[in-house]
Amino acid sequence: MSLRVRFAPSPTGYLHVGGARTALFNWLLARREGGRFLLRIEDTDRNRSSQEMVDAILQGMEWLGLNWDEGPFFQGEGVDRHRADALRLLDEGKAFRDFTSPQELARVREEDPDAATRYPRRRAEALAPGEAEERAAAGEPHAIRFLLPHDRVVEFDDRVHGLTRFSADAIEDLVILRADGSPTYNLAVVSDDAFMKITLVMRGDDHLSNTPKQILLYEALGYPVPEFAHLPLILGPDGKRLSKRHGATAVGDYEHQGILPEAMVNFLALLGWSPGTDQEVMSRAELVGAFSLDRVVKKSAVFDSEKLGWLNGQHLNRMDGVALASRVLARLESDLREVAEAAMETDPAWFGSILELLTTRARSVDDVALKLRPYVADEIAYDPEAVEKHWARRPDEATGHLEALRERLSGLDAAAGAWTEERLEEELRGLADERGVGAGKLIHPLRVALVGEAVSPGIFEVLVAMGQDRSLARMAAGVQWIRTHVNENA
Repeated sequence: MSLRVRFAPSPTGYLHVGGARTALFNWLLARREGGRFLLRIEDTDRNRSSQEMVDAILQGMEWLGLNWDEGPFFQGEGVDRHRADALRLLDEGKAFRDFTSPQELARVREEDPDAATRYPRRRAEALAPGEAEERAAAGEPHAIRFLLPHDRVVEFDDRVHGLTRFSADAIEDLVILRADGSPTYNLAVVSDDAFMKITLVMRGDDHLSNTPKQILLYEALGYPVPEFAHLPLILGPDGKRLSKRHGATAVGDYEHQGILPEAMVNFLALLGWSPGTDQEVMSRAELVGAFSLDRVVKKSAVFDSEKLGWLNGQHLNRMDGVALASRVLARLESDLREVAEAAMETDPAWFGSILELLTTRARSVDDVALKLRPYVADEIAYDPEAVEKHWARRPDEATGHLEALRERLSGLDAAAGAWTEERLEEELRGLADERGVGAGKLIHPLRVALVGEAVSPGIFEVLVAMGQDRSLARMAAGVQWIRTHVNENA
């Protein structure tokens, strides 16, 4: 049978990083081996599940580009089948009715934890023949427990961990049907995976202890036992399991922060897996081509937000200009979006060059969006720290340099091709020599005048990107601002 894998999130919370990584690994393997990737929503916990969380999970999957071949299926729709499986085990003598109250079992666990493991079974065995059925028929509340073969040692060849063994002797007889008639997790999962013909169950290490229980259920029900692969946990930088205290953990949070789905997929793939080379920046197609469970490590992976930011910057620089423009425009405030859209329509080549310039230092779409305003808006705000450092300390010197620069650069014939990085650098450095100062004395106040900040791409790249008219206007505006605001407050 061809490969069939599934991702089975519970809609009791948003799609988090760990779940997204599990979904991705299943998706990659299915695409690599020509298999089928199924999506199942495990919504049997009606009290905690919500449609809002279902929608968030589906949106997160779509944002990551993890398209499913079948589904989404909803576990709640299979409850009748789950119950039928439980009752079949009961009829075949592989399960028993347990009339132990939760309070009684809690008392036994407190008094003698070892005895509690077998307590429900001993109570059931002590009943007279037919008594359990009579009490059930009378409506007495009870659960149905799976009769575990306690003399078994369960072995399975985990695709990540290798040969793994569990002794069934230490496992309590599982409740498979609660007193209210609802199926428990282990029964529902086995029933669903068998029904969907899943051939490989790939999930997090936190499910490893469930595997021997589920294998025994598969065998008791006569279902084919799938293969298993348990992925390493994801830890925070402090070595503890990744949680909200480490920052964002929901996939949607990263989308809102301007992380690209291509970068997120790349980053998640490297959490516990390696392509076997030094390559780290990988496209979706490259990941599919290289993915193998043989390269999934057993050791827990550490979530490195700095690496995510770096990868995002790398993918940002790889992005097609049209796609980048679309995403940047979507992140702008409405007033600036209108100006930027107009600029793009008027001169798409120029607008594309601006985006290309800004992506060289950006690590997210938001970085580009935040830096775009000086290039397309008529007016800009000046960063107070930049003003203090490069204008306010020596305002007369700053205005003198800006006025001299404006006069020198206004003489260039941009129409004749003189407004180039090489010519602008030549003129600026020549002026600095004439004024007896280093080039930085002119560059720093100029940068604040052009973009309002102390940091930008290369100053000559900025001048070319802005064009002669806007650059000269910014210098004049900077001089006026210094004289109006700095000198008044001096």
